[in-house]
Amino acid sequence: MTKICIFGAGAIGGYIATCLKKTDAEISLIARGPHKKAIEEKGLTFIKNDKSENFKFNITADPKTLDIQDYIFVSVKAHSISNIVDNLSPIISDQTSIISAVNGLPWWYFYKSNTGTNLDDKYIESVDPNGKIWNTFKPERAIGCVVYPACEITEPGVIKHNEGESLLIAGGLKVPQKKNLRDEIWIKLWGNCSFNPVSALTNKTLDEIGNDKKLIDLVRKLMEECQMVGEKIGVKFNVSIDDRIKGATSVIGHKPSTTQDLNAGKPLEIDPIIGSIIEIANKLKVETPNLKKINSDLKLKAENLGLYQRSKLIDDLTS
Repeated sequence: MTKICIFGAGAIGGYIATCLKKTDAEISLIARGPHKKAIEEKGLTFIKNDKSENFKFNITADPKTLDIQDYIFVSVKAHSISNIVDNLSPIISDQTSIISAVNGLPWWYFYKSNTGTNLDDKYIESVDPNGKIWNTFKPERAIGCVVYPACEITEPGVIKHNEGESLLIAGGLKVPQKKNLRDEIWIKLWGNCSFNPVSALTNKTLDEIGNDKKLIDLVRKLMEECQMVGEKIGVKFNVSIDDRIKGATSVIGHKPSTTQDLNAGKPLEIDPIIGSIIEIANKLKVETPNLKKINSDLKLKAENLGLYQRSKLIDDLTS
């Protein structure tokens, strides 16, 4: 039987887990805190379109209690991955594939990327400080993905899906295979680097941002800079900025994960979704004044709230 582990049973990890539970695979969750306790005692409840389903899982806080896994979904915040790689080593073999279902630029991005720049086959410090993930997980093990669902934990053990269609085919998830996944990553990153920080700084929902001319103008400027950086490494943006904005602002009442984390007092993932773009831009001599300004503003707010710890190395690379 195929063994699949989801490390981080939060909003996205829990969503993926409930869909995979409908397959024949053996699904295990790694989680901690009140969410883990609630899932152990009552199962994981998933709500979509006002329909509620409950699922029972094998759940643990210690990966060493699990067998070697065929697939591991990593769905912790991107800035936390380097802190958990050693914990996952006991359940990884040469045959294990690793899927990072996270926001921002993935740690494996420039592996065999053939961008024609000096970034090829190198890690990005803003995503993977000192290359710890790259050197431990190994990029050849990675399976890329882009995860769009707007989900949130409404209370421990309960996840609500706020939009759209489903995601992993056998479990009711839509998973189209893309010829160039890196293009899709940047389409998602477009929204991460713009709507996420604007929402976090204003505490507004996506649709509220869409109805605010000043904020949506800022979002557009951030997206334009992001696009310039992406195109410098060969990314093709096959949708317009207007359509990308329309897609985001059509989601009613949803605050991006960065804002959810800020309001919950959790550390923010800033460097993988904004700093990574600026780091690439600086290395390729692309000007990104608006991204740098909002990156600085969000870091300052998060730092003052105790939700971000600065790295001199990353500050130097993104200033």
